[in-house]
Amino acid sequence: MVKHLNGLLRPTSGEVQIDGETINDHTTAYWSRKVGYVFQNPDNQLFLESVRKELEFGPKQQGQSKEEIERRLSKILPMIGLGDYLETHPFDLNGADKKFCAIGSVMMMNPEVIIFDEPTCGQDGKGNQRLREIITYLQNQGVLCITITHDMKFVVKNFTRIMLMARGEILAFGTPAEIFSNKLALEKSFVTAPPITRVGQALGFDHLVFEKEEFQQTFRQQQKFN
Repeated sequence: MVKHLNGLLRPTSGEVQIDGETINDHTTAYWSRKVGYVFQNPDNQLFLESVRKELEFGPKQQGQSKEEIERRLSKILPMIGLGDYLETHPFDLNGADKKFCAIGSVMMMNPEVIIFDEPTCGQDGKGNQRLREIITYLQNQGVLCITITHDMKFVVKNFTRIMLMARGEILAFGTPAEIFSNKLALEKSFVTAPPITRVGQALGFDHLVFEKEEFQQTFRQQQKFN
């Protein structure tokens, strides 16, 4: 579905609109300036001889000045953690850093929307925290962030709206509380609530919890009443 949002795929029936514009009215190049896509496998996205060239490629195609490209680099490099690897070939990076190189290359184009395909794949706790900081930054800048993932723990920490899909069908769309109380939709999509949420349910909490602090507070309150 999301590959329709930047023109990589075109609908065979119906139409897809973004901000009132129909996808089929413009080229993929046009939409790539508005909608950035971070592939699940960075090996399918990276193709140049150095991290620097990867990061600079997009804005160069946009016709950005050297000064603007350097300004973007200075802002984005600390976020993706690749400041010491600018002259390194992307395929000499580890899997996690390859992903951040791909993310950085999309961020360098300043799109209005960024789609992350399974961003936590291959990441450790440090990488997930870096991802969270990047998404928070982008959201604060007014960038719409969409992720495709089975990592529900990551979802509830970063997103306020969730869409459950299975076999091309939208099963549910709503807040984390609405989604994870919809047992039928969860079963059909083979998705489970985050571990901390399931523990709270097993303990009989009167509402769903998603954060450690909220869990502790609810547990203490329940102990008082018991």
